[in-house]
Amino acid sequence: MERVNRSELCFPQLANLSCRKSSSSFSEGVFLSVLLPSTGILTVLLNLLVIVAISHFRQLHTPTNLLLLSLAITDILVGLLMMSAVMYMTSSCWMLGDILCCLFALTLVLVTTASVGNMVLISADRYVAICNPLQYNVKITLKRIQISVCLCWISSLLYCWIILNEQIVHPGKFNSCYGECVIKADIIGGIFDVIFTFILPLTVIITLYTRVFVIAVSQARAMRSQVTRGKVLNFVFIGPKKSELKAARTLGVLVFVFLVCFCPYYSVSLIGDNRLPSKFKSYFAYMYLFNSCMNPLIYVLFYPWFRRAIRLIVTLHILCPGSRDTKVM
Repeated sequence: MERVNRSELCFPQLANLSCRKSSSSFSEGVFLSVLLPSTGILTVLLNLLVIVAISHFRQLHTPTNLLLLSLAITDILVGLLMMSAVMYMTSSCWMLGDILCCLFALTLVLVTTASVGNMVLISADRYVAICNPLQYNVKITLKRIQISVCLCWISSLLYCWIILNEQIVHPGKFNSCYGECVIKADIIGGIFDVIFTFILPLTVIITLYTRVFVIAVSQARAMRSQVTRGKVLNFVFIGPKKSELKAARTLGVLVFVFLVCFCPYYSVSLIGDNRLPSKFKSYFAYMYLFNSCMNPLIYVLFYPWFRRAIRLIVTLHILCPGSRDTKVM
């Protein structure tokens, strides 16, 4: 039997019952000790600005921005998860016990499911705004979006219970040694997860945004053809507003970046965990987590109102009386 040095164990006092620490290369060490925690902190700070901006300024209380607020809440939880994961991934030792491991798994599945649900809602919002502009204000109201967001989070919690039922009822059931935190679902739960968290929402998002893109292009061509023929003065353009088209473009970038970061992460489940080195699985997970940091940066690039809101928050203008009514759009 191989003799193990106690310094290599997560819990030296437990001898053979303890998991062994893993060694990492220099590049992995830099990734885990510098890149991951710094991304986590940046994710929390940027999404906190989004939450404060949309919550504080009354002018930003729109249906679309409420969806962005819900997405920012999932993103800020992802940022907190990054910093929690660092402690585990640097040595492959989970030192916080089975209950917190279960809570970590629950939060991970919750934010993943809620993020996907928010992206579906954002795609549906843009679909109605572009393809049915005359009925948008009737169909998409603040009350309906609030109900939709609440249902999204409630259904995500119920989904977590279904997928992680065994782990919630019996924390640490799948751990082979002390110092391990295994997030595992049975075969049926895994298939259910891939279908309802990856394949089905991915199909809905792509279908809706393909339709949005086709309608937006056809509307733009129709407008250009009227201008070319010199009939623009007699032409009543019944279609989405320019602001709605711009919002569709911005949120299209948001959805595209999400898909680029999300698909490799979930593709691991489709091709099987054992066929890929653990290094690749870690990097794919980081890509998905990094998406939560990218979302506020997309707002900075494409939304002038967000830049103005950040300026007012950083300069503490929001502490002044009546600042909630400040015009930022």
